[in-house]
Amino acid sequence: MEASLPDNEKALSILKMHGPQFLSAIANEMSITAEGARFHLLKLEKQGLVKSARHSKGRGRPQQIWSLTDKGNDRFPDTHADLTVKLISSMRDTLGENALKDVIDANATAGLNHYLQELDGINNLESRVAKLAEIRTREGYMADYQEDDEGYLLFENHCPICSAAKVCQGFCAAELKTFQSVLGESVSIRRVEHIIAGARRCAYRITPVKKNFL
Repeated sequence: MEASLPDNEKALSILKMHGPQFLSAIANEMSITAEGARFHLLKLEKQGLVKSARHSKGRGRPQQIWSLTDKGNDRFPDTHADLTVKLISSMRDTLGENALKDVIDANATAGLNHYLQELDGINNLESRVAKLAEIRTREGYMADYQEDDEGYLLFENHCPICSAAKVCQGFCAAELKTFQSVLGESVSIRRVEHIIAGARRCAYRITPVKKNFL
């Protein structure tokens, strides 16, 4: 989390990164008291950026759980959304689907070369996943990862090209192919959550491939 962000913006970023949260979790992330966090959330609620709902947790009293509204999600921009969608539609209409695919492939190749340069010399899988998450965050995807028993999960909590991806899912297919090329044949990668399909974020299951030796 960027220390320079105003507290209100920190609360929005926490909810964007981690999804709906209890007040105590938000306060811990912001390193302030629960009352301090409540003050900021109520201010955001008045602006229509967050909302709260009662949630039963065990046998105690129901607690408030906070989440972003559609307006709150809109605070994380879709880069040049309208222009990009218009350009895609124009290219498809005037040049055809194959030409659009060629452009997407060329863009993916340029991105792949950039990623490979940044990951050059990094051989450990977790380090490569961490570096990939760092690069994607710089590009606006608010990426993170975690390790579990199956391998790793790479999360993208925001999609700065969401509008473009909705009208041309070739971007999503190219992205998955790029990740596979970046991380290598020693892993399998599949998308398990997809913003385009209505999920809160995109998530990728990264599993080391076990090689059978005869």
